[in-house]
Amino acid sequence: MNGEQLEKTLSASVYAEKVFSIYREQIEEDYNLDQYLSGLSRQEIVRITQKTLQEVEDEQQWMKLLRILRARLMFRWIWQDVNKLTNVVQLTKELSDFADICISEAKDFAQKPLLQKYGEPIGVDGSVQDLIVIGMGKLGAQELNLSSDIDLIFAFDEQGETNGKKVIDVQQFCILWGQKLIYLLDHITADGFVFRVDMRLRPWGDGSPLALSYAALEKYLIQHGREWERYAWIKARVITGIEKGQELLAMTRPFVFRRYVDYTAFAAMRDMKSMIEKEVVRRHLQDDIKLGAGGIREIEFIVQVFQLIYGGAKLELQDRQCLVSLAHLAEMEFLTTSVVKQLKDAYLFLRRVEHAIQALNDQQTQSLPVTDDLRVRLRIALGYGTWSEFIDDLDTHRHIVKAQFKLLIQENIDTETVTNQENLQQHLNEHLDESARQLVHEFWSSNAVKKLPAQALDRLKAFWPTFIELVLQSEKPQSALLRLMPLIESVLRRTVYLVMLVESKGALQRLIKMAVVSPWICEELTQYPVLLDDFLSMDFELPTRLDLQDAMRHQLLRVEADQIEDQMRVLRLFKKSHVLAVAASDVLAESPLMKVSDALTDIAEVSVDTTLHLAYRAVADRFGFPVLKNGQRCTLDTKGFIVIGYGKLGGIELGYGSDLDLVFIHDLEEQTDTNGLKQITGFEFALKVAQKFMSLMTTQTLDGRAYEIDTRLRPSGEAGVLVTSLRAYGLYQEKSAWLWEHQALVRARSIAGDEVLRKAFEVIRSQVLTQVRDTKVVQDEVLKMRQKMKDHLGSNETEKKSGIFHLKQDAGGIVDIEFMAQYMVLAWSGTKPDLARYSDNVRILEDAARLGNLSNAEAQALIQAYLSERAESHRLALANKNMQVQATDWQDTREIVCKLWQKLIDPTAGNALDSQ
Repeated sequence: MNGEQLEKTLSASVYAEKVFSIYREQIEEDYNLDQYLSGLSRQEIVRITQKTLQEVEDEQQWMKLLRILRARLMFRWIWQDVNKLTNVVQLTKELSDFADICISEAKDFAQKPLLQKYGEPIGVDGSVQDLIVIGMGKLGAQELNLSSDIDLIFAFDEQGETNGKKVIDVQQFCILWGQKLIYLLDHITADGFVFRVDMRLRPWGDGSPLALSYAALEKYLIQHGREWERYAWIKARVITGIEKGQELLAMTRPFVFRRYVDYTAFAAMRDMKSMIEKEVVRRHLQDDIKLGAGGIREIEFIVQVFQLIYGGAKLELQDRQCLVSLAHLAEMEFLTTSVVKQLKDAYLFLRRVEHAIQALNDQQTQSLPVTDDLRVRLRIALGYGTWSEFIDDLDTHRHIVKAQFKLLIQENIDTETVTNQENLQQHLNEHLDESARQLVHEFWSSNAVKKLPAQALDRLKAFWPTFIELVLQSEKPQSALLRLMPLIESVLRRTVYLVMLVESKGALQRLIKMAVVSPWICEELTQYPVLLDDFLSMDFELPTRLDLQDAMRHQLLRVEADQIEDQMRVLRLFKKSHVLAVAASDVLAESPLMKVSDALTDIAEVSVDTTLHLAYRAVADRFGFPVLKNGQRCTLDTKGFIVIGYGKLGGIELGYGSDLDLVFIHDLEEQTDTNGLKQITGFEFALKVAQKFMSLMTTQTLDGRAYEIDTRLRPSGEAGVLVTSLRAYGLYQEKSAWLWEHQALVRARSIAGDEVLRKAFEVIRSQVLTQVRDTKVVQDEVLKMRQKMKDHLGSNETEKKSGIFHLKQDAGGIVDIEFMAQYMVLAWSGTKPDLARYSDNVRILEDAARLGNLSNAEAQALIQAYLSERAESHRLALANKNMQVQATDWQDTREIVCKLWQKLIDPTAGNALDSQ
């Protein structure tokens, strides 16, 4: 053997000396094995353990052999750790793998005598019940120390009875099974133990049955689960009974990771930290590198609090391992890269110290030794020349951890602010009129507040002074207060939201700023408080199309194909939360109008695409697939069905609250049946898909509707069928459509469905729009349609005389510009087909200038007028105001638009503004 490495190992560990003196011959034999000096894979550990125990039937012999194997492996791991032949991650993984196989082997060995005595445990459904072993703590995270306890929970699927001569119930069988498993591993013999087993993390702890059914465990977590247990269950991992065990873990996930952003985790962490600190003082554990200030537990708490706050929405944060989740915190920018590196370095350092401490005497302890001889051994194990050098490094790491932990958990409630609540309230009253002051008084005097549970009332009282302080700092305190009071009232029974806002003061400031600008946002949040979850974690960057697709996919992964209500909930909350995110970016980050419209359009398109897929799959699951016109059988990818977006959706110009103008087109053999057990014709299939789509999108639920949908632009309007074949659509556009329908087609665009069919639609659109038309006829028809709209939707004479301008419908408004763009396509694309390429007004106007039909100055003037008017329409929508504005503010813009209207469409009009 390597003498220098052996001497260092024996000098570092009393336990290693003891093991070497007993098992020297076997250890020297082990050393000659190649894998002794390198890492052991899980498969190798399994093979070594099973080989050791193979064909052993005697219980005492089984226990003896496993304990000897454990001692030899422990010597090996200490050797590698002391001589830096391994690292913390590799070592803890190998230790955890060994624990897994020991548990599995002990479980199998413990079952045999029980089966002989009682028979198999049979559930009420007739299935044989298994003992599910859940690893908690460091075992669950595969982070075991050299001398860790293993925290276990035993469970089984369902109640029942054994089928042997002596009958006992399944729970009693599993309790006996678990007791024997513990004895085989935990009992101390002349050869020591394998693992100390701790069962106190099970529901109700030591006072409860050793094994529980899934139903009992679920009931406990729902009704009695405590906050500290959420922390514990983060690390839960199935050791045996993988399939059923995974079902159990899936059941616990909603308890651990709340669907909403959950800032109550801060309070729970503070409570646990307070209890730990009291225990540290009581037991004189200040030098405990796990529980003491700046220790391992504080690093774990830092990671876990982010996991509990955001893990429900960000699945990456559900990882059990501390270092993995720590890396994710940097990727998601919850912590800076430099802070994460410091915490990682501290964690690895402290865990290595922990191993060295436990290697001294094979004891489960994290306290620094106090005797000189053990201190010498520890510094040798860690490679330090003096004790003071080691302590300097230890203090440096602990100071960093302590500072970061304090920064994270410090209370965000200013105690001086709380103390001065009356002064703040008086200051607020100076900014309120009598009706607003009365509203506040009525709120605090209301039965809703009086009936709040004590904890909820405390949360409200803690929130209120912070809220008042920030309201007073806003531009319009009364507006902010009046708009947010309904939201506060709506969350009184879910005061966790108030905790979130207090813990995230920046989020509360942003909320107040948005309230000043947009009552619409406040109304959305009040009606759907669940949107606060997303608001609090927003980064206020506009979402990309890829971001939206990923978000939708992740949310639907949790929903089964037949859970229609859950699908509708996902669609609605997806739309509402992302539109809210766009509005926040619009208001707080002042994102450009075109990018805001692009983002709103992307949200709608992802919603439409997803809804079409869900609707198509639902119909296909029931009736089978139809046949395409080319004779091929459809699939989920080759649907033979598309959705066309018209209007603002087609023109990539959606605003807040816009409905969707949609047309459904298919390319199916209408009379050929589907291939399901229950068959329908291709036409019936297409119709059912369209109807299912409409139902998923527009059904009113507790979460509202996803979108309002208008299908009146389909061939023949409301008199036509809901879905049309591509051929019939093309014939209608060619033979029967009015010119105004071709106008509408300018802003049409295929947005979802079969790619081949989408391209075929674009060909038809291009062919229809690039027909050679009589310019005078187009002018007359466009002018006639525009006048109808002004008469029905524009300002009346009284409003015009009082200086009102309808931003959208009056002369010089948005619709005039849209009609001019549509006129250009219909009148000129017969000779210049490039004009029909795009469906959005800005690019049509740009192409008109590029092709010489407009001067650059004219095109840019129209584009700037259009963007200015649309930007104002967005602002008005956010403020819940109609489109009527002061005409004097828009005089110059309107004159530009009206001048070009006169030039392009109505030369006889004169100055349209003079007639108003």
